[in-house]
Amino acid sequence: MFTTDCKFLENELMDIVRLFRKTPADVTHSFSFKEGVFSNAFTIEGREYFFEDRGHVRNELELKRFERRFAKLRLYEILSEKYNEKMPWGALTGIRPTKLAYMEKEEGRDFRALFEKMYVREENIQLVGDILQTQQGIYEKKDGNTDLFVSIPFCPTKCAYCSFITAPIEKTRSFLPAYLDCLEKELLAAQESVGNLRSIYVGGGTPFALDVPDLERVLKGIAPIFKSKNPACEYTVEAGRPDVFSEEKLRLLQDYGVTRICINPQTFSDETLKKIGRKHTVADIYRAFELSEKYGFSINVDLIAGLTDETPEVFVKGVESAVATNADNITVHCLSLKSGAKLKEDMLKEDETYLENDFISTMVASSREILSANGYLPYYMYRQKYQVGNNENVGWTKAGRACVYNIDIMEETADNLAVGANAVSKRVFTDSGLITRFASQKDLKTYIEKIEEIIQKRRKFFE
Repeated sequence: MFTTDCKFLENELMDIVRLFRKTPADVTHSFSFKEGVFSNAFTIEGREYFFEDRGHVRNELELKRFERRFAKLRLYEILSEKYNEKMPWGALTGIRPTKLAYMEKEEGRDFRALFEKMYVREENIQLVGDILQTQQGIYEKKDGNTDLFVSIPFCPTKCAYCSFITAPIEKTRSFLPAYLDCLEKELLAAQESVGNLRSIYVGGGTPFALDVPDLERVLKGIAPIFKSKNPACEYTVEAGRPDVFSEEKLRLLQDYGVTRICINPQTFSDETLKKIGRKHTVADIYRAFELSEKYGFSINVDLIAGLTDETPEVFVKGVESAVATNADNITVHCLSLKSGAKLKEDMLKEDETYLENDFISTMVASSREILSANGYLPYYMYRQKYQVGNNENVGWTKAGRACVYNIDIMEETADNLAVGANAVSKRVFTDSGLITRFASQKDLKTYIEKIEEIIQKRRKFFE
Protein backbone atom coordinates (compact mmCIF):
# COMPACT_ATOMS: atom_id res chain seq x y z
CA MET A 1 0.00 0.00 0.00
CA PHE A 2 1.31 3.46 -0.93
CA THR A 3 0.02 6.71 0.58
CA THR A 4 1.23 10.30 0.46
CA ASP A 5 -0.08 13.61 1.79
CA CYS A 6 1.00 15.26 -1.49
CA LYS A 7 -1.24 14.02 -4.31
CA PHE A 8 0.84 15.95 -6.82
CA LEU A 9 3.72 13.55 -6.11
CA GLU A 10 1.79 10.28 -5.94
CA ASN A 11 2.25 9.21 -9.57
CA GLU A 12 5.86 10.44 -9.63
CA LEU A 13 6.76 8.35 -6.58
CA MET A 14 4.92 5.31 -7.88
CA ASP A 15 7.09 5.54 -11.00
CA ILE A 16 10.12 5.06 -8.73
CA VAL A 17 8.50 2.10 -6.98
CA ARG A 18 7.76 0.46 -10.36
CA LEU A 19 11.40 0.71 -11.39
CA PHE A 20 12.30 -2.00 -8.91
CA ARG A 21 9.40 -4.32 -9.86
CA LYS A 22 9.03 -5.21 -6.18
CA THR A 23 6.38 -3.21 -4.37
CA PRO A 24 7.07 -2.78 -0.63
CA ALA A 25 4.21 -3.98 1.58
CA ASP A 26 3.62 -0.55 3.09
CA VAL A 27 4.92 2.90 2.09
CA THR A 28 3.85 6.28 3.45
CA HIS A 29 5.20 9.66 2.44
CA SER A 30 4.81 13.21 3.69
CA PHE A 31 6.18 16.40 2.22
CA SER A 32 6.67 20.01 3.28
CA PHE A 33 8.40 23.10 1.90
CA LYS A 34 9.45 26.07 3.99
CA GLU A 35 12.05 28.81 3.49
CA GLY A 36 13.81 27.02 0.67
CA VAL A 37 13.91 23.62 2.41
CA PHE A 38 12.21 20.58 0.85
CA SER A 39 11.43 17.96 3.50
CA ASN A 40 10.52 14.40 2.56
CA ALA A 41 9.66 11.77 5.16
CA PHE A 42 9.12 8.10 4.29
CA THR A 43 8.04 5.11 6.32
CA ILE A 44 8.71 1.86 4.49
CA GLU A 45 7.66 -1.38 6.11
CA GLY A 46 8.00 0.19 9.55
CA ARG A 47 11.36 1.90 9.00
CA GLU A 48 11.45 5.71 8.99
CA TYR A 49 13.56 7.97 6.75
CA PHE A 50 13.80 11.76 6.74
CA PHE A 51 15.53 14.04 4.23
CA GLU A 52 16.04 17.79 3.83
CA ASP A 53 17.17 19.36 0.56
CA ARG A 54 17.65 22.99 -0.39
CA GLY A 55 16.79 24.69 -3.66
CA HIS A 56 16.49 28.26 -4.84
CA VAL A 57 12.93 28.65 -6.15
CA ARG A 58 12.07 31.52 -8.53
CA ASN A 59 8.59 30.54 -9.72
CA GLU A 60 5.81 27.98 -9.41
CA LEU A 61 7.12 25.77 -12.24
CA GLU A 62 10.52 25.57 -10.57
CA LEU A 63 8.94 24.78 -7.21
CA LYS A 64 7.10 21.79 -8.69
CA ARG A 65 10.26 20.69 -10.45
CA PHE A 66 12.26 20.62 -7.22
CA GLU A 67 9.42 18.89 -5.34
CA ARG A 68 9.44 16.06 -7.86
CA ARG A 69 13.20 15.83 -8.11
CA PHE A 70 14.01 15.60 -4.39
CA ALA A 71 11.14 13.27 -3.51
CA LYS A 72 11.99 10.83 -6.32
CA LEU A 73 15.71 10.98 -5.60
CA ARG A 74 15.31 10.13 -1.93
CA LEU A 75 12.85 7.30 -2.52
CA TYR A 76 15.16 5.90 -5.20
CA GLU A 77 18.07 5.92 -2.72
CA ILE A 78 16.00 4.03 -0.15
CA LEU A 79 14.78 1.35 -2.56
CA SER A 80 18.12 1.02 -4.34
CA GLU A 81 19.76 0.21 -1.02
CA LYS A 82 16.87 -2.00 0.11
CA TYR A 83 16.93 -4.17 -3.02
CA ASN A 84 20.67 -3.75 -3.78
CA GLU A 85 19.88 -2.70 -7.34
CA LYS A 86 20.85 0.30 -9.49
CA MET A 87 18.90 1.43 -12.54
CA PRO A 88 20.43 2.55 -15.88
CA TRP A 89 18.81 5.96 -15.55
CA GLY A 90 18.91 6.14 -11.77
CA ALA A 91 16.10 8.25 -10.33
CA LEU A 92 15.21 9.81 -13.69
CA THR A 93 11.79 8.55 -14.78
CA GLY A 94 10.76 11.27 -17.24
CA ILE A 95 10.57 10.41 -20.91
CA ARG A 96 12.97 13.15 -22.09
CA PRO A 97 16.37 13.16 -20.34
CA THR A 98 17.82 15.35 -23.11
CA LYS A 99 15.22 18.02 -22.41
CA LEU A 100 16.37 18.10 -18.78
CA ALA A 101 19.96 18.43 -19.98
CA TYR A 102 19.03 21.42 -22.14
CA MET A 103 17.30 23.06 -19.18
CA GLU A 104 20.47 22.76 -17.14
CA LYS A 105 22.56 24.21 -19.98
CA GLU A 106 20.19 27.16 -20.31
CA GLU A 107 20.76 27.89 -16.62
CA GLY A 108 24.50 27.93 -17.22
CA ARG A 109 25.10 24.59 -15.51
CA ASP A 110 26.75 21.39 -16.71
CA PHE A 111 23.96 18.81 -16.91
CA ARG A 112 26.44 16.10 -15.90
CA ALA A 113 26.40 17.24 -12.26
CA LEU A 114 22.62 16.80 -11.98
CA PHE A 115 22.64 13.46 -13.81
CA GLU A 116 25.36 12.15 -11.52
CA LYS A 117 23.36 13.27 -8.49
CA MET A 118 20.36 11.37 -9.87
CA TYR A 119 22.55 8.22 -10.21
CA VAL A 120 22.43 8.00 -14.01
CA ARG A 121 25.04 5.57 -15.33
CA GLU A 122 28.09 7.06 -17.01
CA GLU A 123 27.35 5.51 -20.42
CA ASN A 124 23.91 7.15 -20.40
CA ILE A 125 25.31 10.54 -19.38
CA GLN A 126 27.68 10.23 -22.34
CA LEU A 127 24.78 9.23 -24.61
CA VAL A 128 22.88 12.39 -23.67
CA GLY A 129 25.95 14.52 -24.35
CA ASP A 130 26.43 12.89 -27.75
CA ILE A 131 22.79 13.53 -28.69
CA LEU A 132 23.05 17.21 -27.80
CA GLN A 133 26.14 17.39 -29.96
CA THR A 134 24.41 15.76 -32.94
CA GLN A 135 21.41 18.08 -32.62
CA GLN A 136 23.53 21.21 -33.10
CA GLY A 137 22.30 23.19 -36.07
CA ILE A 138 18.81 21.62 -35.90
CA TYR A 139 17.70 22.23 -32.31
CA GLU A 140 15.90 25.58 -32.21
CA LYS A 141 13.61 27.16 -29.63
CA LYS A 142 11.62 29.88 -31.33
CA ASP A 143 7.99 30.93 -30.93
CA GLY A 144 6.00 30.26 -34.08
CA ASN A 145 7.98 27.24 -35.25
CA THR A 146 5.50 24.54 -36.25
CA ASP A 147 5.54 20.87 -37.21
CA LEU A 148 2.50 19.30 -38.90
CA PHE A 149 1.44 15.75 -37.97
CA VAL A 150 -1.22 13.80 -39.88
CA SER A 151 -2.60 10.65 -38.23
CA ILE A 152 -3.46 7.60 -40.36
CA PRO A 153 -4.68 5.03 -37.77
CA PHE A 154 -5.05 2.07 -40.14
CA CYS A 155 -2.84 -1.04 -40.34
CA PRO A 156 -2.84 -4.30 -42.32
CA THR A 157 -2.96 -6.23 -39.01
CA LYS A 158 -2.53 -5.37 -35.33
CA CYS A 159 0.89 -6.34 -34.00
CA ALA A 160 1.07 -8.27 -30.74
CA TYR A 161 3.12 -5.53 -29.00
CA CYS A 162 0.84 -2.68 -30.11
CA SER A 163 -1.32 -0.75 -27.62
CA PHE A 164 -2.40 1.97 -30.07
CA ILE A 165 -5.97 2.47 -31.26
CA THR A 166 -5.18 1.03 -34.66
CA ALA A 167 -7.09 -2.01 -35.91
CA PRO A 168 -6.78 -4.17 -39.03
CA ILE A 169 -7.95 -2.08 -41.96
CA GLU A 170 -10.33 -4.78 -43.14
CA LYS A 171 -12.28 -4.24 -39.91
CA THR A 172 -12.26 -0.44 -40.13
CA ARG A 173 -12.41 0.15 -43.88
CA SER A 174 -16.03 1.27 -43.65
CA PHE A 175 -14.85 4.35 -41.72
CA LEU A 176 -12.18 5.27 -44.26
CA PRO A 177 -14.18 7.48 -46.70
CA ALA A 178 -15.64 9.57 -43.87
CA TYR A 179 -12.25 9.68 -42.13
CA LEU A 180 -10.57 11.09 -45.23
CA ASP A 181 -13.36 13.66 -45.57
CA CYS A 182 -12.62 14.77 -42.00
CA LEU A 183 -8.87 14.95 -42.61
CA GLU A 184 -9.43 17.18 -45.63
CA LYS A 185 -11.59 19.52 -43.55
CA GLU A 186 -9.02 19.63 -40.76
CA LEU A 187 -6.12 20.30 -43.11
CA LEU A 188 -8.01 23.10 -44.86
CA ALA A 189 -8.79 24.74 -41.52
CA ALA A 190 -5.26 24.18 -40.22
CA GLN A 191 -3.57 26.42 -42.81
CA GLU A 192 -4.30 29.58 -40.85
CA SER A 193 -2.70 28.12 -37.69
CA VAL A 194 0.59 26.95 -39.20
CA GLY A 195 3.48 29.28 -38.41
CA ASN A 196 7.06 28.75 -39.54
CA LEU A 197 6.73 25.22 -40.94
CA ARG A 198 9.76 23.09 -40.12
CA SER A 199 8.50 19.61 -41.01
CA ILE A 200 5.53 17.45 -42.02
CA TYR A 201 5.07 13.92 -40.71
CA VAL A 202 2.37 11.51 -41.89
CA GLY A 203 2.28 8.72 -39.33
CA GLY A 204 0.23 5.79 -38.20
CA GLY A 205 -0.74 3.21 -38.03
CA THR A 206 0.58 2.37 -41.46
CA PRO A 207 -0.08 5.07 -44.09
CA PHE A 208 0.83 2.62 -46.88
CA ALA A 209 -2.08 0.44 -45.76
CA LEU A 210 -4.20 2.88 -47.77
CA ASP A 211 -4.84 2.21 -51.44
CA VAL A 212 -3.27 4.65 -53.91
CA PRO A 213 -6.39 6.85 -54.45
CA ASP A 214 -6.91 7.19 -50.69
CA LEU A 215 -3.25 7.91 -50.05
CA GLU A 216 -3.36 10.60 -52.73
CA ARG A 217 -6.35 12.25 -51.02
CA VAL A 218 -4.20 12.65 -47.90
CA LEU A 219 -1.26 14.08 -49.83
CA LYS A 220 -3.55 16.45 -51.78
CA GLY A 221 -4.98 17.72 -48.49
CA ILE A 222 -1.48 18.46 -47.20
CA ALA A 223 -0.23 20.06 -50.43
CA PRO A 224 -1.61 23.61 -49.91
CA ILE A 225 0.09 23.88 -46.51
CA PHE A 226 3.33 22.39 -47.84
CA LYS A 227 3.47 24.67 -50.88
CA SER A 228 2.38 27.90 -49.20
CA LYS A 229 4.25 27.61 -45.90
CA ASN A 230 7.58 25.97 -46.75
CA PRO A 231 8.00 23.79 -49.87
CA ALA A 232 11.61 23.16 -48.83
CA CYS A 233 10.72 21.66 -45.44
CA GLU A 234 11.38 18.06 -44.42
CA TYR A 235 8.42 15.86 -45.43
CA THR A 236 8.13 12.33 -43.97
CA VAL A 237 5.65 9.54 -44.62
CA GLU A 238 5.86 6.60 -42.23
CA ALA A 239 5.23 4.17 -45.04
CA GLY A 240 5.45 1.29 -42.59
CA ARG A 241 5.38 -2.41 -43.24
CA PRO A 242 7.23 -3.83 -46.23
CA ASP A 243 4.29 -5.93 -47.43
CA VAL A 244 2.24 -2.84 -48.40
CA PHE A 245 4.96 -1.16 -50.50
CA SER A 246 4.45 -0.60 -54.20
CA GLU A 247 6.07 1.34 -57.02
CA GLU A 248 2.90 3.37 -57.50
CA LYS A 249 2.77 4.51 -53.87
CA LEU A 250 6.45 5.45 -53.82
CA ARG A 251 6.13 7.37 -57.08
CA LEU A 252 3.13 9.19 -55.62
CA LEU A 253 5.16 10.31 -52.60
CA GLN A 254 7.91 11.62 -54.87
CA ASP A 255 5.36 13.53 -56.97
CA TYR A 256 4.06 15.31 -53.86
CA GLY A 257 7.49 16.31 -52.54
CA VAL A 258 8.00 13.74 -49.78
CA THR A 259 11.67 13.56 -48.76
CA ARG A 260 11.73 10.81 -46.11
CA ILE A 261 10.06 7.45 -45.55
CA CYS A 262 10.10 4.86 -42.79
CA ILE A 263 10.46 1.15 -43.44
CA ASN A 264 9.48 -0.56 -40.20
CA PRO A 265 10.45 -4.25 -40.12
CA GLN A 266 10.98 -4.28 -36.28
CA THR A 267 13.05 -7.46 -36.71
CA PHE A 268 15.02 -9.31 -39.39
CA SER A 269 13.83 -12.72 -38.17
CA ASP A 270 11.07 -14.55 -40.05
CA GLU A 271 10.27 -16.55 -36.93
CA THR A 272 9.81 -13.43 -34.81
CA LEU A 273 7.71 -11.75 -37.50
CA LYS A 274 5.24 -14.64 -37.33
CA LYS A 275 5.08 -14.51 -33.54
CA ILE A 276 4.27 -10.79 -33.40
CA GLY A 277 1.52 -11.05 -36.01
CA ARG A 278 3.29 -9.58 -39.04
CA LYS A 279 2.21 -10.78 -42.47
CA HIS A 280 5.51 -10.15 -44.23
CA THR A 281 8.90 -11.85 -44.44
CA VAL A 282 12.49 -10.68 -44.28
CA ALA A 283 12.59 -11.01 -48.06
CA ASP A 284 9.79 -8.43 -48.22
CA ILE A 285 11.95 -6.02 -46.20
CA TYR A 286 14.72 -6.18 -48.77
CA ARG A 287 12.19 -5.85 -51.58
CA ALA A 288 10.87 -2.62 -49.99
CA PHE A 289 14.40 -1.21 -50.01
CA GLU A 290 14.93 -2.22 -53.62
CA LEU A 291 11.69 -0.50 -54.63
CA SER A 292 12.50 2.65 -52.65
CA GLU A 293 16.14 3.27 -53.54
CA LYS A 294 15.45 4.67 -57.02
CA TYR A 295 13.31 7.50 -55.60
CA GLY A 296 16.03 9.12 -53.51
CA PHE A 297 14.20 9.13 -50.18
CA SER A 298 16.05 9.37 -46.89
CA ILE A 299 15.05 6.12 -45.15
CA ASN A 300 14.55 5.28 -41.50
CA VAL A 301 14.45 1.69 -40.22
CA ASP A 302 12.77 0.74 -36.93
CA LEU A 303 13.90 -2.21 -34.76
CA ILE A 304 12.59 -3.41 -31.40
CA ALA A 305 14.78 -5.03 -28.74
CA GLY A 306 12.97 -7.64 -26.66
CA LEU A 307 10.38 -9.12 -29.03
CA THR A 308 8.94 -12.55 -28.31
CA ASP A 309 11.63 -15.19 -27.67
CA GLU A 310 14.23 -13.26 -29.65
CA THR A 311 17.76 -13.90 -28.38
CA PRO A 312 20.52 -11.27 -28.20
CA GLU A 313 22.26 -13.08 -31.08
CA VAL A 314 19.19 -12.79 -33.34
CA PHE A 315 18.71 -9.13 -32.40
CA VAL A 316 22.36 -8.29 -33.08
CA LYS A 317 22.08 -9.94 -36.50
CA GLY A 318 19.05 -7.72 -37.11
CA VAL A 319 20.99 -4.56 -36.24
CA GLU A 320 23.78 -5.64 -38.58
CA SER A 321 21.21 -6.31 -41.30
CA ALA A 322 19.72 -2.83 -40.83
CA VAL A 323 23.18 -1.30 -41.16
CA ALA A 324 23.73 -3.28 -44.36
CA THR A 325 20.66 -1.64 -45.94
CA ASN A 326 22.56 1.67 -45.80
CA ALA A 327 19.55 3.42 -44.26
CA ASP A 328 20.17 7.04 -43.22
CA ASN A 329 18.45 6.53 -39.86
CA ILE A 330 18.04 3.46 -37.63
CA THR A 331 15.83 3.70 -34.57
CA VAL A 332 16.27 1.11 -31.83
CA HIS A 333 13.20 0.81 -29.64
CA CYS A 334 13.15 -1.12 -26.39
CA LEU A 335 10.00 -3.19 -25.93
CA SER A 336 7.41 -1.43 -23.80
CA LEU A 337 4.77 -3.77 -22.39
CA LYS A 338 1.71 -1.53 -22.15
CA SER A 339 -1.83 -2.35 -21.18
CA GLY A 340 -3.89 -3.28 -24.21
CA ALA A 341 -1.02 -5.07 -25.95
CA LYS A 342 -1.62 -8.78 -26.53
CA LEU A 343 2.10 -9.43 -26.20
CA LYS A 344 2.11 -8.18 -22.60
CA GLU A 345 -0.68 -10.54 -21.62
CA ASP A 346 0.92 -13.52 -23.37
CA MET A 347 4.48 -12.93 -22.17
CA LEU A 348 3.67 -12.26 -18.55
CA LYS A 349 1.30 -15.22 -18.50
CA GLU A 350 4.20 -17.45 -19.50
CA ASP A 351 6.92 -15.75 -17.45
CA GLU A 352 6.08 -13.25 -14.69
CA THR A 353 9.79 -12.40 -14.31
CA TYR A 354 10.18 -11.27 -17.92
CA LEU A 355 10.40 -7.61 -16.92
CA GLU A 356 13.36 -8.42 -14.68
CA ASN A 357 15.56 -9.97 -17.36
CA ASP A 358 18.82 -8.20 -18.21
CA PHE A 359 19.29 -9.66 -21.69
CA ILE A 360 17.45 -6.74 -23.30
CA SER A 361 19.96 -4.35 -21.76
CA THR A 362 22.61 -6.50 -23.45
CA MET A 363 20.78 -6.04 -26.77
CA VAL A 364 20.63 -2.26 -26.31
CA ALA A 365 24.34 -2.09 -25.41
CA SER A 366 25.23 -4.17 -28.48
CA SER A 367 23.20 -1.91 -30.75
CA ARG A 368 25.08 1.13 -29.48
CA GLU A 369 28.41 -0.53 -30.23
CA ILE A 370 27.44 -1.70 -33.72
CA LEU A 371 25.85 1.56 -34.82
CA SER A 372 28.66 3.72 -33.45
CA ALA A 373 31.25 1.51 -35.15
CA ASN A 374 29.44 1.97 -38.46
CA GLY A 375 29.40 5.76 -38.31
CA TYR A 376 25.90 6.33 -36.95
CA LEU A 377 25.39 9.10 -34.39
CA PRO A 378 22.66 9.16 -31.70
CA TYR A 379 20.39 12.12 -32.44
CA TYR A 380 17.23 11.74 -30.33
CA MET A 381 16.09 9.64 -27.43
CA TYR A 382 13.02 9.09 -25.29
CA ARG A 383 11.89 6.71 -22.60
CA GLN A 384 8.55 5.09 -21.80
CA LYS A 385 6.90 3.56 -18.80
CA TYR A 386 6.96 -0.23 -18.62
CA GLN A 387 10.03 -0.55 -20.84
CA VAL A 388 11.70 -3.89 -20.27
CA GLY A 389 15.01 -3.43 -18.47
CA ASN A 390 14.27 0.27 -17.80
CA ASN A 391 16.04 1.19 -21.03
CA GLU A 392 15.33 3.74 -23.76
CA ASN A 393 14.56 4.31 -27.44
CA VAL A 394 17.32 5.92 -29.49
CA GLY A 395 17.34 7.26 -33.03
CA TRP A 396 20.68 6.95 -34.85
CA THR A 397 21.63 8.90 -37.95
CA LYS A 398 24.33 9.26 -40.52
CA ALA A 399 26.04 12.65 -40.28
CA GLY A 400 23.81 15.40 -41.66
CA ARG A 401 20.76 13.16 -42.11
CA ALA A 402 18.91 13.64 -38.80
CA CYS A 403 15.11 13.94 -38.83
CA VAL A 404 13.97 17.45 -37.85
CA TYR A 405 10.50 16.26 -36.80
CA ASN A 406 11.87 13.69 -34.35
CA ILE A 407 14.12 16.28 -32.69
CA ASP A 408 11.37 18.90 -32.44
CA ILE A 409 8.78 16.50 -31.04
CA MET A 410 11.09 14.90 -28.49
CA GLU A 411 12.68 18.12 -27.26
CA GLU A 412 9.33 19.97 -27.36
CA THR A 413 10.83 23.06 -28.99
CA ALA A 414 8.11 23.78 -31.60
CA ASP A 415 4.33 23.82 -31.83
CA ASN A 416 2.90 20.57 -33.13
CA LEU A 417 -0.28 20.92 -35.14
CA ALA A 418 -1.74 17.41 -35.26
CA VAL A 419 -4.79 16.34 -37.25
CA GLY A 420 -6.69 13.06 -37.30
CA ALA A 421 -8.02 10.65 -34.72
CA ASN A 422 -6.02 10.46 -31.48
CA ALA A 423 -3.81 13.34 -32.67
CA VAL A 424 -2.36 15.50 -29.90
CA SER A 425 -1.53 19.10 -30.77
CA LYS A 426 0.91 21.08 -28.64
CA ARG A 427 1.72 24.72 -28.15
CA VAL A 428 5.18 25.53 -26.83
CA PHE A 429 5.78 28.89 -25.15
CA THR A 430 9.54 29.23 -25.13
CA ASP A 431 9.83 32.12 -22.67
CA SER A 432 7.82 30.55 -19.86
CA GLY A 433 8.47 26.90 -20.66
CA LEU A 434 4.71 26.29 -20.64
CA ILE A 435 3.35 23.56 -22.93
CA THR A 436 -0.38 23.14 -23.56
CA ARG A 437 -2.08 20.23 -25.33
CA PHE A 438 -5.23 19.57 -27.31
CA ALA A 439 -6.21 15.96 -28.08
CA SER A 440 -8.68 14.73 -30.67
CA GLN A 441 -11.00 11.83 -29.94
CA LYS A 442 -9.34 8.42 -30.11
CA ASP A 443 -11.88 6.17 -31.75
CA LEU A 444 -12.80 6.65 -35.38
CA LYS A 445 -16.56 6.86 -34.94
CA THR A 446 -16.45 9.58 -32.28
CA TYR A 447 -13.78 11.51 -34.16
CA ILE A 448 -15.90 11.56 -37.31
CA GLU A 449 -19.04 12.58 -35.41
CA LYS A 450 -17.30 15.45 -33.63
CA ILE A 451 -15.14 16.77 -36.46
CA GLU A 452 -16.68 20.26 -36.60
CA GLU A 453 -16.26 20.65 -32.85
CA ILE A 454 -12.64 19.45 -33.09
CA ILE A 455 -11.87 21.97 -35.83
CA GLN A 456 -13.33 24.87 -33.85
CA LYS A 457 -11.56 23.90 -30.64
CA ARG A 458 -8.21 23.50 -32.38
CA ARG A 459 -8.62 26.87 -34.11
CA LYS A 460 -9.22 28.48 -30.73
CA PHE A 461 -6.33 26.52 -29.22
CA PHE A 462 -3.88 28.01 -31.72
CA GLU A 463 -5.25 31.57 -31.67
